[in-house]
Amino acid sequence: MRLTVFGATGGVGGEAVRRALAAGHEVTPVVRDPARLDARGAGLEVVRSGLEASGELAGAVAGRDAVLSGLGASNKAQARTGLAERLTRTVLAAMEAAGTRRLVVVSAAPLAPPSRDTAFLDRAVLGMIDTLLKPVYEDLRAMERLLRESGTDWTPVRPPRLTDGPLTGAYRTAVDANPPKSRTISRANVAHAMLAAAADPSLAGHALGVAD
Repeated sequence: MRLTVFGATGGVGGEAVRRALAAGHEVTPVVRDPARLDARGAGLEVVRSGLEASGELAGAVAGRDAVLSGLGASNKAQARTGLAERLTRTVLAAMEAAGTRRLVVVSAAPLAPPSRDTAFLDRAVLGMIDTLLKPVYEDLRAMERLLRESGTDWTPVRPPRLTDGPLTGAYRTAVDANPPKSRTISRANVAHAMLAAAADPSLAGHALGVAD
């Protein structure tokens, strides 16, 4: 695949770039500071951009099979500015201008509606996290609303607490829900799930819950 990755110097975005290169994909990371990009290899084409204007990004997403985004707030102060929503709006405008449709983004497990099968403890943990980090999740909810209103073939991947564990490929998934007992998942496994989702047209228009 030919892929563009936003948020490529972050934890999940960086893993996505490295996993994609290792799998033989052509990868275009869009970054503010190329010196912060921890990735090397054939098939890598770096684009430097501050993500302020969609016009300058259209070329970075044109002709791509999919766009992956690890964009989001790293703290409550950033989230209160609507960072994830604002940057995703720019990406969506660039994709619309370029005619690129497939988009996979990182979201979060607390955004999934609890199912009847969700254990009480899991409901309580997700509810507590949602309350403690309310600005972050409100920003992500606004971002997901943008996806639903867009003309893209979108999929938000919703992990629970992220770890720096290794890639195992043995994580669990659930469509439009969280897997039972969703507590943690490694960033490497989230990146792997995003790449798999990008190649799976059946996930377009659906959220994907993931957990180790």
